Amino acid sequence: MSQYHIAQLNIATLLAPIDSPQLSDFIANLDRINALAEGSPGFIWRLQTEQGDATGIDYFGSDKIVNLSLWNSVEELHNYVYRSAHVEIMRRKKEWFHKMGEAYMVLWWVPVGHTPSIEEAAKKLNILRETGPTAEAFTFKKAFSAPDELAKVSADTWGGECPTT
Repeated sequence: MSQYHIAQLNIATLLAPIDSPQLSDFIANLDRINALAEGSPGFIWRLQTEQGDATGIDYFGSDKIVNLSLWNSVEELHNYVYRSAHVEIMRRKKEWFHKMGEAYMVLWWVPVGHTPSIEEAAKKLNILRETGPTAEAFTFKKAFSAPDELAKVSADTWGGECPTT
């Protein structure tokens, strides 16, 4: 079992105020989609206020919403995002959110038992924006293994010649 969980941050810039008629269908689906995440295999935790969602957190600006969560693995998070009813909401994102001109989603590994803060998540997003995907901050497209995964590789592979040459 891994000693790490995958953390993910996703931000979006709203096309209209959160309480506007334009976003009413998005807001109407929040509880359902959050419950879907919480019931999905691999889900551990998500950032939320006392209202049960994160729409009131304006760390990135009053025109942005944030999603920060922890999962057992990249695969389980990927399955929730792209192979569940969450997809139907993603298909409609152009109705509610501006197209982002820079990275708006980042993944990174955290030790089991650590809950990332919004400040930590913002730092990881900035690292991704500045350096591109690395083991410190990455994306689904260019994911990196958990740090303990490297420890499982035989020590013989670290020395000597590359076996493919």
